[in-house]
Amino acid sequence: RLANLAGTRTHAMTTLEVRQPRRTAPTRRAVKGQTRGDRTRQLIIDETIRCVREEGFAAISASHIAERAGVTWGVIQYHFGGRNAVLMAVVDHGYDLLRDAIDDVELPVGSTRERVQAVVDAGWNAFSNPASLAAFEILVATRASREPWLEEHLADLADQLARLGRALDPLGRGRRRQAIGNLFWAALRGLALAQMVVREPLDFTHERRALVDLLTTHLESRGRGDRPPRR
Repeated sequence: RLANLAGTRTHAMTTLEVRQPRRTAPTRRAVKGQTRGDRTRQLIIDETIRCVREEGFAAISASHIAERAGVTWGVIQYHFGGRNAVLMAVVDHGYDLLRDAIDDVELPVGSTRERVQAVVDAGWNAFSNPASLAAFEILVATRASREPWLEEHLADLADQLARLGRALDPLGRGRRRQAIGNLFWAALRGLALAQMVVREPLDFTHERRALVDLLTTHLESRGRGDRPPRR
């Protein structure tokens, strides 16, 4: 499994000092068996995700979240404590789904193309789900006022992405191996950004196939001992 691959954190964000923030606390008490409350909380998160994807971050107001979810603002305060806490709950949710998608990858024991295809599919599934796209949009929009605890999420996510990227070239080493992983993630982020700026779903089947072809050709050429021309 991917979770067992060795690796170290190389992203710049992993060097940040993480502090415990002061977060607005919800007014409800934690009691076991609050199934109905959990459903209401998830409904609010899901509607906030849909609002971000359908209308953009600028549409996210306290009253609009309540209206879309069919609840009063008092209910949202009860479960979350405030608007910013709702947004951070969306980021948490998107982060959990993205990390689970990466951790659950089963890398095939086969050809280079099969391994590359599995990694590209896993990366795209992790990036392209609505919760992840909404979380990215919130993180971009709130980057100037982001709470420090989110940096821990970003650092851990960078570690997960780096390990998945390294799975492309398990026998490689050094800066070239890291560059392949960085290029892979840059390509997927570019596709995700293209999806974020439009409402209708986009089909990136051909682009993902081209990415698999390019990575496979490069990795197999290295295995044959081919070297790029010097400039």
